[in-house]
Amino acid sequence: MKVEPTPSLNPQKQLEAVQMLTDPNMQPLFQKISSEYLYWDKVKYMAPKNVDKQILWQAVKIQRLLNAQDIKFGKYIFHFTITKNMLALLHDFDMNFGGSLGTKSIIPTTDKNYYLISSIMEEAIASSQMEGASTTRRIAKDMLRKQLKPTNKSQQMIVNNYETINRISKGSKDDFSVDGLLDIHRSISSKTLDNSEDEGVFRKNDDIFVVDGITGFVAHTPPSYTEIDEMINDLCEFANSDSHDNFIHPIIKGIIIHFILAYIHPFADGNGRTARSLFYWYMIKKGYWLTEYLSISRIIYTNKKAYEKAYQYTENDGNDLSYFIQYHLDVMKKAFEELKKYLQRKIDEQQNILRFIGITNINERQRYVLRTISESKRTLFTPKELATQFDISPKSARTDLQDLVEMGYLSPTNLNKRAIGYIKSEQFEELIKASSK
Repeated sequence: MKVEPTPSLNPQKQLEAVQMLTDPNMQPLFQKISSEYLYWDKVKYMAPKNVDKQILWQAVKIQRLLNAQDIKFGKYIFHFTITKNMLALLHDFDMNFGGSLGTKSIIPTTDKNYYLISSIMEEAIASSQMEGASTTRRIAKDMLRKQLKPTNKSQQMIVNNYETINRISKGSKDDFSVDGLLDIHRSISSKTLDNSEDEGVFRKNDDIFVVDGITGFVAHTPPSYTEIDEMINDLCEFANSDSHDNFIHPIIKGIIIHFILAYIHPFADGNGRTARSLFYWYMIKKGYWLTEYLSISRIIYTNKKAYEKAYQYTENDGNDLSYFIQYHLDVMKKAFEELKKYLQRKIDEQQNILRFIGITNINERQRYVLRTISESKRTLFTPKELATQFDISPKSARTDLQDLVEMGYLSPTNLNKRAIGYIKSEQFEELIKASSK
């Protein structure tokens, strides 16, 4: 997928471009272009009939560069501009993703672990699918819930992502370091690379290109391997610095970290998964706890071309990171909307639990088991599966299920010489009806 290059700016047309910026009739158009941070391939079609489209583009560039902020990684200079639309989105995220009292209520306290584990599973699956993992969500989630051993490379990628994201969230207070980055990559790439010696190691050659798998078009040629150490050190300093004199909003910073790691492409493979994991880590580190419940990669995966274009727009237009920033903020907004819909759907499902309300002395996990089995969503539970689903110990999960056996709702069944599963008892329906009276 090749993106059209931007036209060269003409110094002789600069005065006309500046005058265009001050034309009241052109302000609505400039506001729309700024709000969506549109690239040349769209701006050129928006020029009124009496306006030269290249002069319009030059005016747009002048407006953007007036408020641009530069950052440097190695010998490469990038810049970005924060628009009013970006500021509005950042404000919404600050209000909803951070630690204010109001946001805590969006995730029911009793179901917090359940929703968290489910979201991490979704993120791990989608991020792996973007890198070529071929399996269905149903099979992947079943594998993760039951802690089954992966049987192929695709499943191994998903397990690696799931375990890495889980570990990152627990170590989110650590500073960003080279050793930490290598450890993340080692965890993400374990048993999935052609050469196991590439796990957790920076590449040692330049035989790497980001290529469109369909057209063969080279979308990105990463910096030389000889530049990796310097650029990664600069990235570490950027991630760890909190200078008020050169303040960058944490969400913007997290997005830039995502982009720059992928731009450097320091590993033989697994760069995309590692970059998305770093964004996840940085957001949690900075207190945006709701990020744990968002499946950002799932939104990206539904329109991977837009994700790839955001990278190309940035590179084609003089390393203007604003394209990728705007894209990523839009993705976060969509992920948040999807989360709210998901939670509402689960709340609606919770209404079905009301018919189990007559059952006393059971906890929310046990209610979940009864509801799931009653609706035939699953016919068997194992302690390991329930422990994974709710992030509890296998002992607690076994106690939950055994209690339901003693109450008559479940029956144990031998899966093999060591493992026991739990299925619906013969008197299940009769007991449920009795409890509903």
